[in-house]
Amino acid sequence: MLRFLPLKLGRLYRCLKLLLVLGLSVILLMNTHNLFASFQKNELTDRRFINLNKCPACFGTSWCRKFMNGQVSFETWGRLRFLDVFNVKNVFFAQYGEPREGTRRVVLKRLGSNQELAEIDQKICKRATGRPRCDLIQAMYKTEFARINGDVRLLTPGVVEGWSDLVHCPSQRLLDRVVRRYAETKDSGSFLLKNLKDTERMQLLMTLAFNPEPLVLQSFPSDEGWPFAKYLGACGRMVAVNYVGEELWSFYNAPWEKRVDLARQLMDIAEQLTNNDFDFALYLLDVSFDNFAVGPRDGKVIIVDAENVLVADKRQIKQDKPENYDVWYESRFEECDREACLSFSKEALCSRVTVDHNYYAVCQNLLSQYATWRGTTGGLLHNPPAHIAKDGQLEALLDECTKPKKRYGRFQAAKELREYLTRLAAASSSAMAR
Repeated sequence: MLRFLPLKLGRLYRCLKLLLVLGLSVILLMNTHNLFASFQKNELTDRRFINLNKCPACFGTSWCRKFMNGQVSFETWGRLRFLDVFNVKNVFFAQYGEPREGTRRVVLKRLGSNQELAEIDQKICKRATGRPRCDLIQAMYKTEFARINGDVRLLTPGVVEGWSDLVHCPSQRLLDRVVRRYAETKDSGSFLLKNLKDTERMQLLMTLAFNPEPLVLQSFPSDEGWPFAKYLGACGRMVAVNYVGEELWSFYNAPWEKRVDLARQLMDIAEQLTNNDFDFALYLLDVSFDNFAVGPRDGKVIIVDAENVLVADKRQIKQDKPENYDVWYESRFEECDREACLSFSKEALCSRVTVDHNYYAVCQNLLSQYATWRGTTGGLLHNPPAHIAKDGQLEALLDECTKPKKRYGRFQAAKELREYLTRLAAASSSAMAR
């Protein structure tokens, strides 16, 4: 009887495949009219589709002319609306064209799921009218987003503290930077709130509260060497960022030399975000293979999801001197039954000058044997060559970086791991050049 089991399983698999194909065929037939209409119409020119009609309860308008002129259009599969049910994160690939520059790929984001966007509408309405549904535009003028008006000179920590990870513990220096670099205004460059129009102030505050990713990209831009995707603009509730390349997960089974180079870059990113000349520590609270991408030409690793980035101002911490501010803080490793989970204390991240969180996050969730993603384990540096595995140094450094045995061991292990990966990458480059 057992010998028939594989045969039965094979038949079951084929039946399931057939049912899936038939199901998709039925969906396509039921949506034939919509299918043709989707390919004929550029929905990104529709004000309601991009929620431009909801402004100032939106993320900006700097790219509206490009959207309305038809310069931005979905790529093939992005045109099929019935597939949106699978696109929970509301992230789309599109083509953006300029007459002199030709077309290039961009990424469009609604910055939240449909449910999350509906919930923010309900919250705005409830705060303004006490009811879950209302005239959203009028309601915005009765919320805290409007109370910070032109009479308020600066955006201060006491007003926005805790609204999102970006401003969990904001300093005045950070908020001045956010306002000064705000890209959804024609008069950017000033840290004075009064220089923004009423609608621009509300859009900035709405973004800060709902999903501050655009503000992270604007405040720490790629043009200045920060490892984030480039912010391009917004129209309504659709934000455009530069397309970087394939997600890091696509390189999970790449050749060893490639994975070593990517791992080295990831550790460099952890170091840059922790220690930099600006004395801002940017702590990554959501670290997974999907949140990084790799450039196709330069092979550069870039962060493509910056919603959950906590920024701590080290200068402010040194000035305020909270309890134990100068004591090194070690993130605690904890076993977890979910993918890409991290253990951290936001209060500690906000009150300590020296913190190992970014090293811990990259080592645990991306590089080490403890990294789990999409049913796999072993991390990006899985299955090293025999001579590397025999040496044991890489495994020891990854273990100490993830689950340190010594006090402050992760700090030293992260430093040595960066140096070790740099040597491995250099050796690989030399071997390929011969």
